[in-house]
Amino acid sequence: MELMKEIPDRMVDITVTSPPYDNLRTYSGFSFNFEGIARELFRITKDGGVIVWIVNDATVNGSETGTSFRQALYFKSVGFNLHDTMIWEKISPFSHKNRYIPSYEYMFVFSKGRPKTVNLIRDRKNKYGGVKEHGTQRSADGSLIPRPSIKKGTRVKEYGARTNVWNIPGERNNKTGHPAVFPERLAVDHIRSWSNKGDLVMDPFMGSGTTGVACVNTGRKFIGFELDEKYFNIAKERIMEAETNKMSDCS
Repeated sequence: MELMKEIPDRMVDITVTSPPYDNLRTYSGFSFNFEGIARELFRITKDGGVIVWIVNDATVNGSETGTSFRQALYFKSVGFNLHDTMIWEKISPFSHKNRYIPSYEYMFVFSKGRPKTVNLIRDRKNKYGGVKEHGTQRSADGSLIPRPSIKKGTRVKEYGARTNVWNIPGERNNKTGHPAVFPERLAVDHIRSWSNKGDLVMDPFMGSGTTGVACVNTGRKFIGFELDEKYFNIAKERIMEAETNKMSDCS
């Protein structure tokens, strides 16, 4: 939070992050001030900018904490819109005797006003792709008439926008040394969805640097913070390696 105070107002286009939660709030000996960071995020985010907040709840004494929802409501109280409540569906290694196997995390998408950039990923195959669009609507007298929004001869597109439930497997063979790595594809897809090339992306809980690597590979600028020196060095090495690989590909 101290470093975030040095960032000018309305500088960051998008933040993509996954903070430690609940009983992991004290993380490698460090803790964080959620409320203070949320306020700083609002200050440094551009009008129309977006926060992607990937989080989950711990279960304590048989009850989920609900911390994720309290955080979402706090983001709203400081001025953000809750643009979308998304789900990251993944395979979970945990099982319970009296509950179904947990298989997701929340991905709250907050916006400072209306999102200025929306590049929806369209990789959901439409069942009726290629078929002529048709449909009716009910007029004031109760009769059915063709929908005026449909142009004559328009066909259903082969692929439509995704749903807000993303099925992306977790990282396998994690070699970063960090215990809670999210997949690079998850970061890439959010970065592409809510920003353009050259935009500034931030991750205040950088961990092993996955968001930074995704920024290199998608042509975005990046600011990241990490208090644990071990993970910071891992992140720095991974990001520099990604930059080297990209330069090699260009040559």
